[in-house]
Amino acid sequence: MPGYPINEVIGAGLEHWMAGVVRECERVRHDFAPEPVHNLRVALRRCRSIAEGFMAFDPHPSWKLMKDEGKRLFHALGDLRDTHMMLEWLEHLPFTHDRSFLLLKKHLSLQETRLAVRAAEALQNFDGKQWNSWISVLPARTMLIASESMAFEHLALQRWNEAYEMHRQAMRNRSYAAYHRLRIALKKFRYTLENFLPTRHQLWGEELKALQDLLGEVHDLHVLWRTGLSIRAIQGQELRHSWKRRISAEVEERLARYRQKMSGPHSLFPAWRLQLPGPDHIPETALAWIEAWASFRDPDFLRSKRVAGLALQIYDSMEAAGISSTTAVANPRWILHAAALVQDTGKIRAGKKHQVASYRLIRRLAPMVGCNSEMIRQIALTTRFHCGGLPRSNQKAFSETAEYQRGEIIRLAGILRLANALADTLAGGKIGIERSGNVLYINAPKYLSLDKSAEKIAAARHLLEITCQVPILIRQAPAEQ
Repeated sequence: MPGYPINEVIGAGLEHWMAGVVRECERVRHDFAPEPVHNLRVALRRCRSIAEGFMAFDPHPSWKLMKDEGKRLFHALGDLRDTHMMLEWLEHLPFTHDRSFLLLKKHLSLQETRLAVRAAEALQNFDGKQWNSWISVLPARTMLIASESMAFEHLALQRWNEAYEMHRQAMRNRSYAAYHRLRIALKKFRYTLENFLPTRHQLWGEELKALQDLLGEVHDLHVLWRTGLSIRAIQGQELRHSWKRRISAEVEERLARYRQKMSGPHSLFPAWRLQLPGPDHIPETALAWIEAWASFRDPDFLRSKRVAGLALQIYDSMEAAGISSTTAVANPRWILHAAALVQDTGKIRAGKKHQVASYRLIRRLAPMVGCNSEMIRQIALTTRFHCGGLPRSNQKAFSETAEYQRGEIIRLAGILRLANALADTLAGGKIGIERSGNVLYINAPKYLSLDKSAEKIAAARHLLEITCQVPILIRQAPAEQ
C-alpha cells in the first residue's frame, strides 16, 4: 500500500509541530523526495488544524497569520505530493508497461522536476523568522483552555456532525466529490480529537486514520486517472477500458471496506457519538464553548462569571417566590447564563457603549449544536441592554424578534442589570431573596442604603421592577445570612 512512515506523537502540542515545520523545511530544502515533503505537509497540517480549533475561541491575530503562512506552503507542496503518489501508484498497480504507462510515467517524472522548483520557490518565500516569533506566542495561548475540556467536547461534537452529514451525502450519491468532502471532514474530526481530546483519540485515532487512508487512496487513484486522460496518455477504447477497469477495481475495493465499517448496524459513527455529549449534556457543553469564547475577549472575565452567579441566584429565587418566567423564550435560564458570560466581550473593541459592541460580536456567532440562530439573537439582545439606556420593544434591535418574546428578553436584561450592580457592591457573597406580600426583598451582604453604590443599585433594579410589576427593595442581609 502506498504511503510513507512518519513518527506521530499522540496529543503533541503546538510547539512540537511548529518546531517540526522548521526542522522539516531544512530537510526538504536538501531533498524534495517523497518522505520529507510528506512529513513537512503533515507538520503544517497539524499546526493549521490546531490554529483552526483555537480560532473558534481566541481572536488573537497571530492565529490567522500563522495559518495563512502555513497554508501557502502547504498548497505549494500539494501538487508535488500528488505527483509522488501517482508515480508510486504506477508501480503498485498491475499495469503492463504499455505505451500509456510509459507516457504517463515520463510526464510525471518531468512534472516532479518542475514542481520541485516551484516548491523551492515557496520555501524561499516562507517566513521562517516570523514563524519562530509565533512559536514564542501561540503555544502559551493553547494553555488557556484545558485539554479534554467541555468546550473541546462541544467542538468535537460539531466536527462529528459535519463528518456524519458528509458520510450520509457520500452514501446517497457515491460521487468522487462527496467522498472527497467526507475525507476532509473525517480528517478534521480526527485532528480535533488528537489535538484537544487525547483520551478519545487513543480509542478512535487508529480507526479514523485507517478510514482516512482508504479515502485518501481513492483520491490518489482519481487524480491518477484524471491526469492520464488530461495529457492523453490513455487513448483508444480498449486501452481506456483496461485502465479504467483496473483503477475502478482498486477504488471499489477501498470504498467497500469503508462501507463495511461505516454502514449498517455496526457502523462506527453511532459508537463514536455515544462517547460524545448526549442530549442532556449538550446545553452544558454549549455553555462551556460560549464561556471559552468570552474568556478571550472580556478583560475582567472573573467579574462576568461572578455576575453570572448572581444573575442565576436572582432568577432562581424569583422562580421560587412565584415570579416565574413565561414560555415565550425556550430555556430562559440558559439564555441568561450565556448572556452574563458574554456581556462584556465588546470591551475588546470599545470602552463606552461596549454593550453595543458585545451585541454585534454575539450576533456574528455561527449557530452551533444546542444553540441555534434564534438563541444567539436572544443572548445578544439580553446583553445589549444589560447597561446603558432602557430598552423599548419597538427598537430596531428587536425587529427580528417576535413581539410576544420581547417582554421576556427585557426581563432577563433586567435581572442582568441588577446582578451587575450588586456584583460591584458585594464583591463576593451570596444574596437571599424573599417575597413579602407584593414586595420582593433582596438581602445583600455588605449593602449600605446610604452608600454611594446604593444609588447605582436603585437605578439598576428599575428595569426588573417594571417588567415583573413587583417592587424590589434591597436591604442588608441579616448577620446569620
